[in-house]
Amino acid sequence: MKKFQVTIQFTMDEDFMSIVPEHRKYIDSLIDKNIIDQYAVTMESRMIWITISADNKKEVRQYLTGSPLYKYWTFEIDELVVLDGLLHRLPAVRLN
Repeated sequence: MKKFQVTIQFTMDEDFMSIVPEHRKYIDSLIDKNIIDQYAVTMESRMIWITISADNKKEVRQYLTGSPLYKYWTFEIDELVVLDGLLHRLPAVRLN
């Protein structure tokens, strides 16, 4: 399984916020299935960043189209070569 970074820019209208709860349920389900590793949103610049596991970009697109907010998005999908950070490391061993 490969890792991809999705960068999304979104627009908003009067219906956008009413769809957010349904979108959050969808994102939570993908997190629970270990498909999404990280999900971050900023309202300041109206951007979303998602780190996602998939076999290819087509599969990533299929996950994205499952969101009810999909129609508000323009996005780029990039395959990652390296993904490292505290959350991807084994816990430190502590001897008693």
